[in-house]
Amino acid sequence: MPPDPKPSRWLYRKSAAAFRWLHIYLSMLSFASLMFFALTGITLNHPTWFGGSVQNVVDQSGQLPTQLLAGEVDELEIAETLRAEHRLKGRVKEFETDDYECMLVFKSPGYAADVFIDRETGNYSLTVTSSNAVAIMNDLHKGRDSGPAWSLLIDGSAILMAIMSLSGFGLLFYLKKRRVAGVLTALAGTIAVLAVWILGVA
Repeated sequence: MPPDPKPSRWLYRKSAAAFRWLHIYLSMLSFASLMFFALTGITLNHPTWFGGSVQNVVDQSGQLPTQLLAGEVDELEIAETLRAEHRLKGRVKEFETDDYECMLVFKSPGYAADVFIDRETGNYSLTVTSSNAVAIMNDLHKGRDSGPAWSLLIDGSAILMAIMSLSGFGLLFYLKKRRVAGVLTALAGTIAVLAVWILGVA
């Protein structure tokens, strides 16, 4: 029987295989989110290139039953009545009430609906501002008005990308011929980022 490999060599091979496995499958798992945040980084940085700054504004009006506005205002019923009447999207981000008026705002990525209601008459004005797909993706990139589930996805994607980068860096140390060149390349990239920040931003 051939002699057992030395423990250090066995550990070397196993750890190299682990880094390789981790890097490959994390890359595949985060592929969609990495591409999404990379591409929307460009559209976010240059919104006018892709029409991301174009908005469509529609004004509407209507009337609510005055009993909904008398005394203690039922915010949920008012919001859902308006949502059903005008097919409004998103969540209610603001709802303010005083003696004369109610104001509420629906928001979702690339979308806002502002409603002002006269409590005495029930008359209201509605302004819906919507944007195209590029603006929606830009808001998703920023996590703006996208809800807790999307916020968790952003956090998870960031963690996956960080681990993927670290696993790639770790894998470099198992490639003797490319180790020095790889580390120098990483160092050059870090210096470039810091230089742009210090010279071009700070």
